[in-house]
Amino acid sequence: MSLLFGGVCQIGYVVRDIEKAMCHWSEVLGVGPWFYKKEVGTTEFRYYGEASALPDLSIALANSGGVQIELIQQRNDAPSLYLDSLKHFGEGMQHIAYWTDDRFDEYAERLLARGYVEGHGGRMGMRGRFAYYVHADLPGNIVEISEMSGGKGEYFATIADAAKHWDGNDPIRRIGAPQ
Repeated sequence: MSLLFGGVCQIGYVVRDIEKAMCHWSEVLGVGPWFYKKEVGTTEFRYYGEASALPDLSIALANSGGVQIELIQQRNDAPSLYLDSLKHFGEGMQHIAYWTDDRFDEYAERLLARGYVEGHGGRMGMRGRFAYYVHADLPGNIVEISEMSGGKGEYFATIADAAKHWDGNDPIRRIGAPQ
């Protein structure tokens, strides 16, 4: 538990093959169901404070207990911390995330005051803002702040509820694509 932000809400992993990763997590680790969106639709993006090309992202979300697991595959070469992490550290855990309904700016200021810098941030569709912060002392340990507005909180609650009742069937639920 963080005295500054509360409990960790999400652990994010960067992967090169999201389909393979979802299968591993569901079949080998028993985590699911996965809510998979092949095209996320990032609408705003900054890389180290400058407006940047939009990353083409695929994201899969599932819960393991009270923590959401996020799998991220970037499908283009737009600058991002996702690609930076793959280049420097390989596939694996990339960030932890704290969520907030109404304290996004306050949480960001707390990180900035402690020497963090925003590595990248933006918005996906009409959903709330997100920003990933890095610190020179721990360059491979990224902290995300995610705003739960714009329906994101309700969507994440649906994912958590599905995990509570999951029996192993229908492990990958494709969102926004033909079934």
